[in-house]
Order: sequence, then C-alpha cells, then structure tokens
Amino acid sequence: MTAVPAVPVPVSIPELAAPSVWPASAVLAPGGDVAVGGVPLTEIAERYGTPVYVLDEEEVRSRARAWRRALPDADIVYAAKAFVCRAVVDWMEEEGLGLDVCSAGELELAAGRGFPAERIVLHGNAKSPRDLRTALRFGVGRIVIDSDCEIARLAAQVPGPEAQQVMVRVLPGIEAGGHEKIRTGVEGQKFGLSIAGGDAEDAVARILGQPRLELTGLHSHLGSQITSPEPYAQTVRRVIAFMARIRDRYGIALPELDLGGGFAVSYLPGDPAPAPGAYGRRIQGELQRCCAEFDFPMPRLTVEPGRSITGPAGIALYRVLAVKRTGGRVFVAVDGGMSDNPRPALYGARYTVRMVGRSSSAPMRSTTVVGRHCEAGDVLTEAAELPEDVRPGDVLAVPASGAYQMSMASGYNMTGRPPVVAVASGRPRLLMRRETFDDHRARDVGL
Repeated sequence: MTAVPAVPVPVSIPELAAPSVWPASAVLAPGGDVAVGGVPLTEIAERYGTPVYVLDEEEVRSRARAWRRALPDADIVYAAKAFVCRAVVDWMEEEGLGLDVCSAGELELAAGRGFPAERIVLHGNAKSPRDLRTALRFGVGRIVIDSDCEIARLAAQVPGPEAQQVMVRVLPGIEAGGHEKIRTGVEGQKFGLSIAGGDAEDAVARILGQPRLELTGLHSHLGSQITSPEPYAQTVRRVIAFMARIRDRYGIALPELDLGGGFAVSYLPGDPAPAPGAYGRRIQGELQRCCAEFDFPMPRLTVEPGRSITGPAGIALYRVLAVKRTGGRVFVAVDGGMSDNPRPALYGARYTVRMVGRSSSAPMRSTTVVGRHCEAGDVLTEAAELPEDVRPGDVLAVPASGAYQMSMASGYNMTGRPPVVAVASGRPRLLMRRETFDDHRARDVGL
C-alpha cells in the first residue's frame, strides 16, 4: 500500500496558544512540528542550525498592505529600525511603502537597493555629520529635526539650489507605551522639542529663517507597544492646535503631519493588539474633527509602523542545551539569548515559547527559559508552558520575534549573530548568513 503523506492541519487556539501570536500561515505538522510559509520549523533548524530566525515573507507583505488599506490617503513609512535587510527593503518598495531610517548605514542599504530617495525619512536625536552628508547626497525626502543645534548644521551643508525639506519632531506631552524606556512622547527625555515649553516653536521660527531649509510639517512619536488608538488621537489634537498657532503667528499652514509608529503586537496570548484599521479610523476621525475645529486645512498624514509589520512575521528557533531543576523551579537553557534578543533584559519583554519537532504526552509545567550568556538577566521568559520531559536537543520556537531582536543583536561572548531565513510558498531562502568567528577576527587588527 502506498503511504499517504501527512497533511498539516490548520492552527487552533488550544494547539498553538493564540493565532495572533503566530503568522497566519502557521499550521501543525506531523510529529509535533509547526510549519510556517509551508516549511516545517525543524527542517529550518536542521538545515541552518540554531539559533536561527525565520521570517514569513507573505506575512510581512500582508501586514504592509493592511496599513495601506487602513489609511489609503496617508503615506505609510516602514520603520527600518525594527528589522531591515536587503530583502525587506525590496518588499517595502514593492508594496508601496516609504522607509524610515536612523543612520547612514540604513540609508546606504536602502540606496544600494535603488529605493526611491524621496520616500525616505531620516530620524535621529543625534545625527552624525556622516548621517547628514549621506542624506543630502542621496536626496532623502524628509529630514526630521530633533534639536535646535541641528538646524544651522544641516542648513550649512545643503548644496542647493533646492532647499532640503525638513520636519520638526515635537513632544506632545503624552505618556504612552509598554515600558518607561520606550515612551518617547513625554516631557523630559532625549527626543524631540517641547510644545509646552516653547522649544518647538523656537525651532520652527529658526527654520523659517533658513532659506536652504523648507519646513513641511511636524513629526511626533509617542513610543512603542501602544495598545490603544487613543494616545494618537490625543496627539492629533495637540499637534493640530500647535500647527494652527504656527499659522496664525507665522502665516504658514504646514501641509504634513507625521504621527510616527509604536503600534502594538501580541507577544503572549491575550495581549491587546488592535488591527491597523482600528488605529486608522480613530486617527483619521480625530484629524478631521480637529481640522474643522481649528479651520485648518487637512495635512498629508504619515505613519511609521515597524514592529507591527515584521514583528508577528518572525520566529526565533533555539535548541535546548541544558535543563536544571533547582529551588522548585525548572530552568531550560537554550543556545541563544540576550546576544540575539536583548529586549527581555532591557525592558522586561516576555514571549510565548513552544516546543516543536517532538510530540509529548507529559504534563505541561511552568518553565523559565534562559539564554546561554554570563548574565543573570539573560532570561527569555519566566513562565513558558513546556512539557515536563523537555530535554537537551529539543527545538523551541518563539513567535513574534521579527522586530527589535536581530536589529539590536550584539557580539556578546563572540557567539555570532544568527542567520535570517525567509519562507514563502514552501521554500526557505537565506537572507542573512550566520556571523562567524572569522567575522570577529577580521575586525581585530590590534596586532
């Protein structure tokens, strides 16, 4: 009798914790495995080794499209700091998004792929001379002024004859975000210029006096992991009121408003993560109301999603190195950690973890999953539900790993940053190779 190949079945909530934590393509596969983009995760672990990051290309693209549908008349600009490589730059260009970069390096990467410069926004609270030179050389669409000392410095470098278009990053004084270290819209921190304190208006006046700079609008970014549209609506109200004041005082109605990003994704089952449409409806509705109230012409809107596009599309795969039972707790140590994911150590982020590639009938137990590095704070999650018989050699999958992990990865302990593999239509494709000791040695020239 000819064997009939096993067919993966659709994910259900009891089997994979919560569909929103995993890419839409995730399905159960034989032997306790999970397939994403038509590729079993254990196949990727075996082929590319662990740790390894998996990125579902269609999930990235569909999330980019969702933002375009949510705000069809706005500019959707992908925040490259979440995660960027050549393939992601290409995907964003093909899906019609702009690109938000924070350094000459990110800008060089985008330019090397032929990304349209006019769709690039340069950010940064402390732009280096190289950052500014590179932005002017490529002719980026917008440079966001983040401090008053940038104004004259930038104006002096603009070659002309055309003025460089700029925005001013303002602080609306609104507290939003998942942790104090990722809240950037409040007073008294390094980003932006205060509306309430008068710094933003002073910057506007100075820019208007610079013939080589063209002020096109205002920019605001509240923070990260913002789980409600309301802070954005509050920001719209405060910033439009400020734009109306600028019009009345300086006779110019700024035509653009950039609300930044920070839109939340689910890391654990039940985490609130509104769809792009929910943010879009609230933002657009409040913008219309405020413009009518202040008799202000509707500005061109920009938003900068990053995490909400790539975060849920990524999965980190680790292999268990050790299991330790002590003090009434179970510690499972894996072959990665804070070198490829510093978020738990930086601001207490926690993740869903699932064993893949082996079925187990053992009872589930709350387990602390830790990394391999020489830091007590190298903890991936405190309460992962894993089978009691988890053992060295098992593969653990961590969904929602596509943002702010590889982009913030380090060379700690010279372990080497993991590779990134894209999956689509049943095929894996290497996007970024594993960093090796030879890479570290090549940088060490102090002989």
